[in-house]
Amino acid sequence: MHHDVIELRRFYYTRTLGRVAQRILRDRLVANWPAAQATGMSVGGYGFAVPMLRPYLAHARRVIGLMPGPQGVMAWPAGAENHSVLCDETAWPLETGRLDRLVMLHGLETSDHPSALLAEAWRVLGPGGRMVVMVPNRAGLWARTESTPFGFGRSYTAGQLERQAEAAGFVTERSGAAIYVPPSDRRFWLRSAVWWEGVGARISSMLVAGVIWAEFSKQVHAPVDGARRITVPSPLDMLEGIARPRPAGRPVAGGAGQGRWPRPGG
Repeated sequence: MHHDVIELRRFYYTRTLGRVAQRILRDRLVANWPAAQATGMSVGGYGFAVPMLRPYLAHARRVIGLMPGPQGVMAWPAGAENHSVLCDETAWPLETGRLDRLVMLHGLETSDHPSALLAEAWRVLGPGGRMVVMVPNRAGLWARTESTPFGFGRSYTAGQLERQAEAAGFVTERSGAAIYVPPSDRRFWLRSAVWWEGVGARISSMLVAGVIWAEFSKQVHAPVDGARRITVPSPLDMLEGIARPRPAGRPVAGGAGQGRWPRPGG
C-alpha cells in the first residue's frame, strides 16, 4: 500500500504529533549530518523526505525531493522556488553519481520493488556518498497503528534493513532508533516527547522506538588501468642460477670425449 502525499503533508505539517515526529527525526539526521558540512554538496530525499531536507537548503549546492508516482508530489518548500519532482521509483531523473547525500523516508517500506529501489539509490550516489534510511520498527507501537504513516507498508528490524541495503552493495556505517513517545495526540505524551527521546536512547532495551534508521555508504573499488601491461614471470625465470633445459642434439665433431654418431649400418 502506497502513501498519499496529501495525507503525508497533513500529518507532518498540520498535526501536532506529526510535527513532533518531524522535529525528532530531523534533529537525529542533523546530528549525524550537520547542515554546515553539506556546503557544496548535492542532497536528495526520496519518498516523503522533504521535512528532513529544510536545514540543507541554505548550505547545499543542490537540494531535490524525489516523490514516487503512486504517492504523488507537492511543491516544496512552500513560498519558495520548487525543489520537488515526481519520479518513477526505479528510474530517477538524475545522472549517475549526482548525489553526495540521500535521505529515504516513507519510501522503502511501501516500494513494490525494494531491491530495484536500492539499486537506483546506489546509482545516483557518487563514490563515498552516504544514505540514511528511516523505516517503521517492526517491534514498535507506531507500526501497529494506522493513525500515522509508519503504520503502512513493511516494517523492519535493524538486521533486515542492513542486510537488504548490503545486498544492494552498500556498507553499513551506523544505525539507531528514534521516536520513543507513543503515537498519541494526548498533550501529556506530546509535551514529554523530548524527555521520552532522551530516556529511550539510554534504556533502549526497555523502551521500543517507533522508527529505526541506518546510515550506509557507497564504496567503490579503485579502477584498474586496462592499458597497463601486467608481466607474469615464467616459472623458469624464478629459478635463478639454473640453466634452461635444451633439447638433445647431434654432438659436435672433434669435441673432447665426443665422436660422430654412427651411420646406419656402420
